[in-house]
Amino acid sequence: MTDRDAVSRFDADAAARGLDVQVVERPAADSLEGAAALLGIDPGDVVKTLVVKRHDGGFLLALVPGGRSIAWKKLRTVVGVNKLSMPDAATALEASGYERGTITPIGATGDLPVYADERVLGRRIALGAGRHGASAFVDGDALVAAYAATVADITDAEPPRP
Repeated sequence: MTDRDAVSRFDADAAARGLDVQVVERPAADSLEGAAALLGIDPGDVVKTLVVKRHDGGFLLALVPGGRSIAWKKLRTVVGVNKLSMPDAATALEASGYERGTITPIGATGDLPVYADERVLGRRIALGAGRHGASAFVDGDALVAAYAATVADITDAEPPRP
């Protein structure tokens, strides 16, 4: 898959869902704080989209605000399963159609269910744009509505880095 294919899929899905998305080109960052500074936003407004594998072989997408990580027990409870895991990079690409670092629900393949941490609501967020070197800004509430995402407390604060 080329970047052009990813961009076309991303743009078509955003338009079909009526999402107002602003894609911004940006240089690579070496940290969450660095990415937020490049984008001129708070680190909590940078949202990671993570592919999560279900025990039955299916997949879901988890929206995790910056500075937070998946709380596995909380997410398993919300999903209603006993086992979830992070797939390897090749499997995440196959499941979503996007490489790690670019994953977004917008244009993801496979019609994967979306689970959003409750902290995504009420703010404009930046997330993957389906290709390296770009971020997509979108209203968190609109994103959740467009994907009929399940919203819950599914994360824990990451410990501060030394």
